[in-house]
Amino acid sequence: MKSISKKLASMLLVAGTWMGTAAHAVQDLPGGPAVKQLNLAPPVTRIAEEQHFLHWMMLIICTVIFIGVFAVMFYSIWKHRKSRGAKAANFHESVTVEVVWTIIPFIIVILMALPATKVLVAQKDTTNADLTIKATGYQWKWGYDYISGEGEGLGFISTLDTAQRQMSNSGDVSQAPNDYLLKVDNPLVVPVNKKVRVITTAQDVIHSFMVPAFGIKQDAIPGFVRDTWFRAEKVGDYYGQCAELCGKEHAYMPIHVKVLSAEDYTKWVDGEKKKAAAKQDDPNKVWTLTDLVARGEKVYAANCAACHQANGKGAGPIKALDGSPVVLGPTADMMHAVLEGRANGAMPAWKQLSDTDLAAVVTFAKNHWGNKTGQLVQPAEFVAARGGKFPEGGGAAAAPAAAAAPAAPAAAAPASADATAQANGPFQIFFETGKSELGPEAQAEAKRAADYWNAHKDGKIALSGFVDSTGSADVNAELAKKRAQAVAKVLTDHGVAADRIELRKPETVTAGAGGDRQARRVDVVAAQ
Repeated sequence: MKSISKKLASMLLVAGTWMGTAAHAVQDLPGGPAVKQLNLAPPVTRIAEEQHFLHWMMLIICTVIFIGVFAVMFYSIWKHRKSRGAKAANFHESVTVEVVWTIIPFIIVILMALPATKVLVAQKDTTNADLTIKATGYQWKWGYDYISGEGEGLGFISTLDTAQRQMSNSGDVSQAPNDYLLKVDNPLVVPVNKKVRVITTAQDVIHSFMVPAFGIKQDAIPGFVRDTWFRAEKVGDYYGQCAELCGKEHAYMPIHVKVLSAEDYTKWVDGEKKKAAAKQDDPNKVWTLTDLVARGEKVYAANCAACHQANGKGAGPIKALDGSPVVLGPTADMMHAVLEGRANGAMPAWKQLSDTDLAAVVTFAKNHWGNKTGQLVQPAEFVAARGGKFPEGGGAAAAPAAAAAPAAPAAAAPASADATAQANGPFQIFFETGKSELGPEAQAEAKRAADYWNAHKDGKIALSGFVDSTGSADVNAELAKKRAQAVAKVLTDHGVAADRIELRKPETVTAGAGGDRQARRVDVVAAQ
């Protein structure tokens, strides 16, 4: 038995020394990328190199076992075939054979498990990292936040290059570059020979952060935190993709990691911090409509155009912004949409953008394409909205412009304000925590909504209840449903026809400042 073990160990040792040569041989085959796909991606980390070794070791061991077993089987079939007069031996069992073919596979498994376990343990050791980066998966882009290290405080969204997206939409990929569907606007930048810890999570559905050259793949799960790490040993550009089927745009959320020398990384960090400082606008600054639209156009191109299209027409299930009732309606509607997202994450929340950028992109959408509302939103209004205070009826958006106009007669002011609120809506009815009965203020608001819709009998009404992501999703949804039904009853009690009312599926409000109050409301809006 000892001699068998020694021979097996010797064979594995010889195989192991040949694996590196075999791996490089496959990698160096002529024929370009198509042939190189026979092997794993060229490794640039120690972990990835170990994975290559394990890949080839397992492949060779399995191949040797396959050839050995089938060689003996086919030899036995050929040598002892009936046409040669062979007769089956008559024996019961052999203890020696039973022991041998139990011990040998056991030894093989142990010899395979030892190096695999070593690599697996090393993969999970995220301690003593030189810098930590949080990677957040969105539908369908990646957000990066530098939590520690030289670039601490930096953060940005990484989206597929707009030109490549347009090329894909057109169907003409004859001139596609080598980095087709891999190029992004903001790559993840890290220094060479530094241990980088990557914390993964997601905002909407399950994604997966994978960069083959680094040998890393870690799921990003909403509400959970996972981590992995890498230490790139070679400068360059390395690519990966979301490895979890996360929706219809799954193929359009690549990962681009740029590895720089220590000196170049320091220069990049300094440059990014200067850019970030320049972007830190005073949220109390009052902007003109022209300036906000100009800035909003850039924000839209970088964050929104990939889904809603540059022409604002949308595509497939992505709703158009050009002519949208939400965009043309009260400012509060659109502010809710960009801060909280919509359709259970199909449109992500954009709270990571600055208040100025949010105000700019909302103002841009309201005053571009065929949308000529003349409305603008100031950054200070988004500061208040993050605290749960949205402008009522959208009238607040026009306040800065109105402030510059001559004062109207005092007697006309109340009627004008009331008319603005009546015309714009929406009506937001807030409930107490855990209750579905309308309080006095909620009753008054629901009555006001009924009066408005009785005066506009040609329109249908949508009741949208909201919930937050804490506690039981089923309980929250049921409570939101009961609240919407309570509001519907008030409307019908005050003369609104029941067939005009549509109860919609509850929407989830992203947790944040004021999120609890916003998750206790029912919106009464025009059905789209």
